Amino acid sequence: MIKENLVETLEKSILKNWDNPCFSDYGGSTCSYGDVAANILGLHEIFKSFGIQKGDKIALCGRNSSNWAITYLATVSYGAVIVPILVDFSPEEIVHIVNHSDSKLFFAAESVFEKIKDFALENAEALVSLENFGFFFAADEGKKINISEKIKQNPLVKENFHLEAVSNDTQASIVYTSGTTGFSKGVMLTHNALMVNVKFFVDKLMKDEPGNVLAFLPLAHCFGCAYDFLSQFARGAHIYFLGKIPTPKVILQAFEEINPVIVVTVPLILEKIYQSKIVPLLEKGLLAALIKIPLLNRVIYSKIGKEINSAFGSNHFELLIGGAAFNPQIEEFFAKCGVRFTVGYGMTECAPLIAYTHYFDGRPVGSCGKVIEYLQVKIDAPDENGVGEICVKGENVFTGYYKMDKETAEAFDGEGWFHTGDLGFIDNKGFLFIKGRIKSMILSASGQNIYPEEIEAKLNSMPYVAESLVIENREHKLVAFVFPDTAKAGKDGVTDEQLAEIMEENRVKLNAVSSSFTKISEIKIHPQEFEKTSTKKIKRRLYQNLAD
Repeated sequence: MIKENLVETLEKSILKNWDNPCFSDYGGSTCSYGDVAANILGLHEIFKSFGIQKGDKIALCGRNSSNWAITYLATVSYGAVIVPILVDFSPEEIVHIVNHSDSKLFFAAESVFEKIKDFALENAEALVSLENFGFFFAADEGKKINISEKIKQNPLVKENFHLEAVSNDTQASIVYTSGTTGFSKGVMLTHNALMVNVKFFVDKLMKDEPGNVLAFLPLAHCFGCAYDFLSQFARGAHIYFLGKIPTPKVILQAFEEINPVIVVTVPLILEKIYQSKIVPLLEKGLLAALIKIPLLNRVIYSKIGKEINSAFGSNHFELLIGGAAFNPQIEEFFAKCGVRFTVGYGMTECAPLIAYTHYFDGRPVGSCGKVIEYLQVKIDAPDENGVGEICVKGENVFTGYYKMDKETAEAFDGEGWFHTGDLGFIDNKGFLFIKGRIKSMILSASGQNIYPEEIEAKLNSMPYVAESLVIENREHKLVAFVFPDTAKAGKDGVTDEQLAEIMEENRVKLNAVSSSFTKISEIKIHPQEFEKTSTKKIKRRLYQNLAD
């Protein structure tokens, strides 16, 4: 266990940055670190009023906001366990998580309350509004506290602020990887696991002035929570919460206004920007011709790179990409253009970081960096190419799945290694490469391992393909389902018949550069976007019978 303590770190940052801006709801109000401190203690009073004990669960569901972050900080600093829930889950899924986690309080946005108000909460004694910390419901009306009035009547001064110690081995959070009953796993994370991620970020990534940060990834997911929120709070940054759907247009405008010091993002955001802003320039016109000329193309790549870098604000030093696989062709293009980006690797079960290397430290294209110093790694049962299951153990590995002893036991082997379910290999310089998920790997009739994610990445870079999913059918042939880029097709006047012809051309071109056992037998149009996780990975299990 590391010596740095999470709650002490939060307290030190608050005291150091007391009068500095802390949280801003983008386009709305701002609160200082001192304001956050007062609200944390105010929520502690609510917890005490409802008899919340250390270790009790408190659920939290809403879009990114100052009050979301304050609720999270108040809970973990009290010694209670925060249960963050993705706002995009269905009402049934949200209620299932609140009940399964045994949450005694539930903090929710008004929009969430409207969705779940007709459902039964089994253990929650109160449902609190994230808009103003008022009460939607309280089993005992006499326990309700108006913290806004208390803060007004008795303003907090810096000298009186203190947080009681909470040891790092205390459970801090339960993060559910899915909302549905059949697939719901509550990942139990300790203060130590969170602190490892905070410490790594502060020590290894950011040593300069705190600056501004734009938090647009869902904070209910470990990636956004660790690097857009907890780590930045520890640094004393000014965090802007984008409480709306992060479309490329909205995000790019916010970047221009906020000028963040680092950009934490998932591949889909960058891939959408690439497809909408860059591909049209490369397909036709003068630039398309000039980029094919040797030497001159270097100048053009450099110019494109400068424009991409500036699009994310003039102040950021790096784009930190994670949460899902990055399209290798787009990654190679970004690298060629000199875009300041890197790709890391993590899982909810590690809160989340497993591997990371700065873009300027020689990370090879296709790699997700080197395993962080707080973890050990091994490749289990590697094949002739060194590819096997990635296994880790160390400081930031979770303690188990909540109320799921069987699944917990299956996740660890007898030597304490956590089996990630991801396939990969480590090169001779220590860089980790991910090949895909064990569950999605297809074993060909000739005994070859097929990683559909690699095929999909190539297909997604082809004309009029927005996203794709490769599945094996009953005849053991590979079928690609494509959700087309309908906006571009409509703009270009492409008919449905022409689109089908283009997809067949894509299939032929793809097969021409594919091995015999990874060739696609057919491309089928999928009528809508594939359902995705919070980090924009397709939920493959929902489509496993699509090709039957």
